[in-house]
Amino acid sequence: MEKYKIEVFTGDSGGSGTINYISIRLIGTKSSTEPQILNKSSVFKKGEKKEFTVECQPSLGTLLLLELESEIRFFYDDNWFCSKLIVTTPEGTQHHFPCYQWLDSKHKILLRDTVALLRNKEAKGNLLDQRQQNLEERCKVFRWREFLPGLPNGIDASIASQLPPVVQFSLAQSLNFDITGKKIMGELKWETWFHHSDVWNNLEELHHLFHHHHTKTFDYVKHHWDSDEFFGYQLLNGLNPMMIQCCSELPPNFPVTDDMVKFSLKKEMKNGNIFLCDYKRLKGFEGIVINNRQQYVAAPLCLLFSTPEKKLIPIAIQLLQDPGESNPIFLPTDSKWDWLLAKTFVRNAEFYEHELNFHLLHTHLFGEVITIATLRNLPSAHPLFKLLIPHTRYNLHINVMARDRLISSNGVFAKYTAIGFCGVTKFLGNASSSLTYSSLCLPDNIMERGVENIPNYYYRDDGLDLWNVINVFVQRVIVHYYLNDADVERDSELQNWIKEIFQNGFMGNVSTGIPQSLNKVDELVKFVTMVIFTVSAQHAAVNNGQFEFGGWMPNFPSTIRQPPPTRKGATTEQTVVDAMPDVNTTVNILIVLYTLSKNSSDHYPLGYYPEELFDDSGPRQAFADFKTDLDHLTAKIEKRNRHLKLPYTYLSPQNVDNSVAI
Repeated sequence: MEKYKIEVFTGDSGGSGTINYISIRLIGTKSSTEPQILNKSSVFKKGEKKEFTVECQPSLGTLLLLELESEIRFFYDDNWFCSKLIVTTPEGTQHHFPCYQWLDSKHKILLRDTVALLRNKEAKGNLLDQRQQNLEERCKVFRWREFLPGLPNGIDASIASQLPPVVQFSLAQSLNFDITGKKIMGELKWETWFHHSDVWNNLEELHHLFHHHHTKTFDYVKHHWDSDEFFGYQLLNGLNPMMIQCCSELPPNFPVTDDMVKFSLKKEMKNGNIFLCDYKRLKGFEGIVINNRQQYVAAPLCLLFSTPEKKLIPIAIQLLQDPGESNPIFLPTDSKWDWLLAKTFVRNAEFYEHELNFHLLHTHLFGEVITIATLRNLPSAHPLFKLLIPHTRYNLHINVMARDRLISSNGVFAKYTAIGFCGVTKFLGNASSSLTYSSLCLPDNIMERGVENIPNYYYRDDGLDLWNVINVFVQRVIVHYYLNDADVERDSELQNWIKEIFQNGFMGNVSTGIPQSLNKVDELVKFVTMVIFTVSAQHAAVNNGQFEFGGWMPNFPSTIRQPPPTRKGATTEQTVVDAMPDVNTTVNILIVLYTLSKNSSDHYPLGYYPEELFDDSGPRQAFADFKTDLDHLTAKIEKRNRHLKLPYTYLSPQNVDNSVAI
């Protein structure tokens, strides 16, 4: 009779234990055991380790697989989060079986040990069968569905509870997200403002909203939001550092002259000092009615100058795309209120570009594509699955909730932004053309926009450093398994993975530049670097400062209640106040921004991997080196920030999540 020692580790987050019966079956090269209930006389509690003994006869041979099954004990299916199991054979050999997923009575889980292998290097036939079975089961539950025409396909689930357990939040995280809105109103003392449909009488009234939860950045924004210097700074280091591009020739529909700006535009463009933000994707949008008041949308063009003092300042703003007498070009030399209202329309256009394009589309929806393709095409034994799953697992849960609560026909963006639900869908369709391979690869994107040399662009500097650190880490892991280009070419699971990303994420559009296949190790390293950078660093850059930069509503209005002015000299201070969103529109949007800016309860900083998925010494050393490199980068950024009036912290590795977690 052979005896196997089983150590079972339960997750330590809320609700991860279970009262269900948990049975285990050991599968070897020669035979397998009958299912044996582990916890007949006890229950699994969260965060605990339990030890059991399983006896078998005849010999199992080499241990290959574990099968776990949950059975209802007291008329209630109590999901269980199993972290891992360690099995010690009669010969004293230890096998580690990572799990890190929920188990309910509807599904069995078949687990392999931590050894990572490419398909063509799988020696045992029954393990090849397990790989295939693993993918077949996943393909049944992770199905593609069209989200909106022309946009990346998403997961076939309308509510988070429909998602398979493997990608669901912990109970603690789910509860945290569910109660956040009400909790935040209590924290910020906003209950009396929530249903207040009146308008703001003056900007001073906004100060009453903010008695709590100030940060240094929030206070800086509140005091500098109307300055030209800070306006330019935000286009480099604010919520959306992705719009600005070098301008070597003025667009024909933006007739700015030398007399307007008081210097030679041709000379400064030649010197690389003129920059442009063009919000043409908003052309033709009409505002909806919110609280019985008409809303308005502009499609501005904004020209900026990088001064000899290394400051970026706006020098001309046109609010609509078609030039004409009723569409004047506003200048810093115009009246204070004309110029401020023009900048406010630009900041409102920034709201749409940031939230829908560079935040939702480029990080959340793209990350969802990667997650689904990974789960459908890479079995748990694949090294790329082990590398990517900590960076992608919870993206599906977040996205399903976001679609339901934020961008559905009844969501916050449909109710409290000028473009409404139809505008959201139209804008996302317009923005889909900007989702290209080069837009997702930071070094390529920086060169494409011509912003390699603009001063004080901390997003670029920290982002490129972080890209390089991730790239080195990915290469160290990848080359351990892919010894040459031929290994990449003949990995059928990898090729199916990239093919599904191309077809479902980019709708088979060759012009996006997304590869349809991967043939070289360097190509694979770059693509995986881009994936990890996008769902970790890029998401942090566009997400984590939303309340700090957008909490002071005039700096980031979700809607405008005044039409774009058709002439100069008619705007007053009251005009600017009347243009701002009304009270409950303000509060509803700020609750969203505050929620999205908070760390999740399952927050894991980049480089911290609680899931033990790799057994090989090479990848394990790569993970250790990655953590060291990230620590060095954190120290470098902190040293730089000590000399800045407004530190840029969003790409400091300690502030970057492993994945899109909120």
